[in-house]
Amino acid sequence: MLFDTHLHLIYKDRLSYPWLGDFDALNRDNPFEAYTRAAARLGISGCFHMEVDVAEAQIEEEIDVIAALSDQADGLLRGIISSCRPEHADFPAFLERVSEQTLLRGFRRVLHVVPDDVSTSALFRDNIKRLSGTGKTFDLCVLPRQLHLAIALVDHAPEVTFILDHCGVPDIATGALEPWRTDLRALAERPNVRAKISGIIAYGDPDRWTLNDLRPFVEETVDAFGHDRLVWGSDSPVCNLGGGLETWVAATHALTAGWSTEDRAAFYKTNAVGIWGL
Repeated sequence: MLFDTHLHLIYKDRLSYPWLGDFDALNRDNPFEAYTRAAARLGISGCFHMEVDVAEAQIEEEIDVIAALSDQADGLLRGIISSCRPEHADFPAFLERVSEQTLLRGFRRVLHVVPDDVSTSALFRDNIKRLSGTGKTFDLCVLPRQLHLAIALVDHAPEVTFILDHCGVPDIATGALEPWRTDLRALAERPNVRAKISGIIAYGDPDRWTLNDLRPFVEETVDAFGHDRLVWGSDSPVCNLGGGLETWVAATHALTAGWSTEDRAAFYKTNAVGIWGL
């Protein structure tokens, strides 16, 4: 059974998503009801909602909207990763308010949509360090050229658990392993970082990618982090850009077919249970 650590639920009638207007293929609802039907068919036993970069004024409202879904589907929704703005001085007050939500598991600030110097400021780094001892994780959503920025942030907050999204968004379409591989391995040297192999079919050629295109990037990530520091995610509905949730689940099983039973179980679910104390 898979535990999905990266599901984007989208409700355009309740929340505003300014960036979706530039992405016609994704500019539609992704409701929980549709996901639960697919999950029951695909062997997904639990999930986290991953923030969808709503309008800044609605970040806390997004938490409330998603939390209201938690009674559906026999507890399939096990947590929320919230958006945040660590570059703002009021982050400590925000952290105190939202931490009262029992479903809150961590935070994310997408760093490839803001200038690189946002995450290098002392305020940003010190605010991320405030997560130390809280049990809340921070997702690193960066492009390969920004992995060095992720390393600097991780080094500033060694007691925070960081989750690298989407294997660091490698350039699967061209097959270019470097410099992604070198910087990924440098990041993996930090023991407080975990890697999320999530929805990477979206980064291949949408018409022609094959398992052999994905395999070297998955194998490099596994070799860098080890099986005990990996989690799985769907990145639904973004994975639709590469074939959809069903295709990604099938690819996941194919890519891990040669793993031991213990390693598959760790990647599929038990590592996530351990990280977030589920």
